[in-house]
Amino acid sequence: MRARRHPIRIPVPRQPAGPAALAVALLLATVSPLGARPEPAREAGPASAAPLPPERPQELKPAIVPAAPETPLPPERPPELTPAAPGAAPAAEAPSPPLPPARPPELSGEAALALKVAAPDDGACRIRLKRLGATFEALPRIENGQCGAASPVKLTALEGVALPQSATLVCGAAEALARWATEAQAASESELGAPLKAIAIGTSYECRGQNHDPDAKLSEHAYANGIDVMSFSVEGRAPISVVAAPDGTPEARFLATVRARACGFFRTVLGPGSDAAHANHLHLDERERGSGHRLCQ
Repeated sequence: MRARRHPIRIPVPRQPAGPAALAVALLLATVSPLGARPEPAREAGPASAAPLPPERPQELKPAIVPAAPETPLPPERPPELTPAAPGAAPAAEAPSPPLPPARPPELSGEAALALKVAAPDDGACRIRLKRLGATFEALPRIENGQCGAASPVKLTALEGVALPQSATLVCGAAEALARWATEAQAASESELGAPLKAIAIGTSYECRGQNHDPDAKLSEHAYANGIDVMSFSVEGRAPISVVAAPDGTPEARFLATVRARACGFFRTVLGPGSDAAHANHLHLDERERGSGHRLCQ
């Protein structure tokens, strides 16, 4: 019998490991090398007490914030302002405010148009004007559209001072002129060494606008409340016109003095240097302004 032949097995060579496999093998060798045994776990001994940290200083402790007070509730809405619920009956309407009283008959219709403003009582003013030595006569009421005066006087002379041109003024402006004239007399004696004899008046009452402008606001002349002084007559001298006199002369000092004294009696004083419209006269009036303001230029 022939002996049975067994097939010869040739081992297949293994392919070398790739880079990834080599990296894993290297990592395992580093962490746990071959042949190394893990160390047995040590038994835990008794835990020693750790020292406590020092106590936090008082200034570093958080402050205790007090609780906020309760906010008061708003007052309840009045019933009349509360909106009605749907389907509810409408609330009663608020009573209407009372009507103003009826205007008196004398202030209605044609009666109101016929009213006249009563003239001021100038009795006391006229008594003072007489005591100042002024010569005057009462005039009837002046009415000229928006211009006019309720109780004017015609001033013809002052005590010791003539008025070659009479002046139609309300009593208050006439009194201011009479009082200022006494100051002008004293200035004439002190600055010129001679008495004041006359004051030349340019315009008193005249229905016109300011500075003769028809479109401007009415001048105080339109109410017999303003007067223009053109010149002064002094004994032994030529008339002194109200113009810009040379500095340092007696005439310049006299004009400056009487102009400054006028600011104590009139609420408005304008003259040479104020503007072109007053370059040759002194404008004096008693126009009332708020807070008692005076215009003295």
